[in-house]
Amino acid sequence: MTNDQKANDNRVRNWTFIAYPESAPENWRQMLDADHVPWCESPLHEGEMNPDNETEKKAHWHILLTFTGKKSYEQVLEITKKLNATIPMPCKNVKGLIRYFIHLDNPEKKQYSASDIVGHGGFDPAPYLKATGASRYELIREMQRWIKTNQCFDVNDFMDYAAETRFDDWYPLLCDNSLMFIREYIKARHFQKVQNQPDHIKVDRETGEIIE
Repeated sequence: MTNDQKANDNRVRNWTFIAYPESAPENWRQMLDADHVPWCESPLHEGEMNPDNETEKKAHWHILLTFTGKKSYEQVLEITKKLNATIPMPCKNVKGLIRYFIHLDNPEKKQYSASDIVGHGGFDPAPYLKATGASRYELIREMQRWIKTNQCFDVNDFMDYAAETRFDDWYPLLCDNSLMFIREYIKARHFQKVQNQPDHIKVDRETGEIIE
């Protein structure tokens, strides 16, 4: 390929488009799966308002296709036409798009659950949703506040709560690298609590347990 051809090459590996429940074939997922291309679908976006805040957007899915090699607009258009979807657009940032699937960085928009993002053909959205930098510390601070406000003194109870109610953000963080910090925080609060008990009660400084 010459330099001129490279400059005019509009082919990319990652493409995105929007599909609508009202027009997509009933078996549209199976149609995409049949192409054996890793792809990902957002939760169904519904109940969202247009910029004028007067009319409601049509319910829709955001779709990401990740090819192993570069594909042209025309090649991907053949796929979107079969699904009665929008024209395809190159995806310049996979992480940004996956996070937009649930409006993770757009708190002014309707929020969706990360557990409703579905990967197909081997695509795994989880690595793109991990908290990093300032967002990670903000989530840890949220956990501390919850523990303090709700007087939680058992790490197992807290893990159960996170698994049931904060599966999308707290729970992955705890499973990956923050459990030790939270365990020590809960232990310290438990020790502080029992220290305020009558003098005849002794406390193990290592475990925070009451010594009978």
